[in-house]
Amino acid sequence: MLLVLVILCALGVITAQHRARKLFNDLDNEQVATKKLTEEFSQLQLEQSTWGTHRRVEAIASHDLHMRLPDSSNTVIIAPAGSMVRPGAAKPGANP
Repeated sequence: MLLVLVILCALGVITAQHRARKLFNDLDNEQVATKKLTEEFSQLQLEQSTWGTHRRVEAIASHDLHMRLPDSSNTVIIAPAGSMVRPGAAKPGANP
């Protein structure tokens, strides 16, 4: 009876060690995957910041989309009081 109990305990220890080794290997694999994903995320952030620079956006807007800045003669600025002011014109209520 005691021999059977000792054998069962030994098998339990062996099983526990096997599970611990397997879990440790799984943990190590996941840490390697985490490191790779972190590096890829950093690379993607760098790429995103490069693609989103003002100079590149302006170049695409002007070359590909044929966009341009509006002429100053067509620009109307609306004052907070609701009156419209043309650039270069006297402000409302100002003495000339």
